[in-house]
Amino acid sequence: MELVSEAIRFAAKAHDGMRRKKSDTPYILHPMEAAVIVGSMSEDQHLIAAAALHDVVEDAGVSLREIEEKFGARVRELVEAETEDKRADLPPASTWRIRKEESLDVLKSTDDIAVLMVWLGDKLANMRAIHRDFQVEGDAMWQRFNQTNPSEQAWYYRSIVTLTERLSDTAAWREYKALTELVFGTEN
Repeated sequence: MELVSEAIRFAAKAHDGMRRKKSDTPYILHPMEAAVIVGSMSEDQHLIAAAALHDVVEDAGVSLREIEEKFGARVRELVEAETEDKRADLPPASTWRIRKEESLDVLKSTDDIAVLMVWLGDKLANMRAIHRDFQVEGDAMWQRFNQTNPSEQAWYYRSIVTLTERLSDTAAWREYKALTELVFGTEN
């Protein structure tokens, strides 16, 4: 469990002081939830550690090299598969679609079930938060996102349902699919 404990400490330090989108919720709760979800699907410490670390490169400025030095090549590979190119020199709203298409390409091209698990841990944690906020705010909640169009969000989250279907025997995947349908409805 040492690898997971160290990953949790590292992620907590990297995300220290950060908050979730336009809220007072400490950011670290998101990667911790993702790690718990991955832990419900696998006992592999590398996968759980990668889930805890999945946003440190993308959102906290940690390098992939540092991840590999501290946690090994396998954890780095899994974190890298979950890391978007944010294109920091451009407004996030203008790059949202291309970033999501590139991300989905990772899922389409992988044969590694561990990549799917780390992705599902992250996206289920996101979908739980989206569902909670949607119940209170309805479509107004999308205004805090870089993509404010619910139909674009639906395309993205539904695509993940399809691309992670190899995990359909897990409670995490079934919950993710159910929450996606509650928020976006079922596809016709």
